[in-house]
Amino acid sequence: MNYTLRPVGYLRSDLRTVADAPRQGDEGAPDAWLEIDATYAAALSGVQVGDALVVISWLHLAQREVLEVHPRGDPANPLTGVFATRSPHRPNPLGLHRVMVRALEGTRLRIGPIETIDGTPVVDIKPVLGADGS
Repeated sequence: MNYTLRPVGYLRSDLRTVADAPRQGDEGAPDAWLEIDATYAAALSGVQVGDALVVISWLHLAQREVLEVHPRGDPANPLTGVFATRSPHRPNPLGLHRVMVRALEGTRLRIGPIETIDGTPVVDIKPVLGADGS
């Protein structure tokens, strides 16, 4: 079976290469602009400045055949299956990024912090649910 993912937008970041990006958003990642395709503009209804979101990205430069890694890229760490790590290299390289909405300008959202590089496709956005499930 084949499945098709369509980007709903792309990230515009000052991070230009994988080497520039911190491993996690809370490790010094900058804010970035998320530019939503106009086709999906109505899907932004209800999103507000101050909202916490989970941005789901397609890590388009990841190696998809990798099944084991040394966590955090440290060879001193034992090889571990990618499903037990946050490695970007995995069979389906989806990135999960918890961010805050800093600004809204039409179909552009200023979000952060986010550790993705410029041009990363975004495949979905979801709100962060509260402790009570709301």
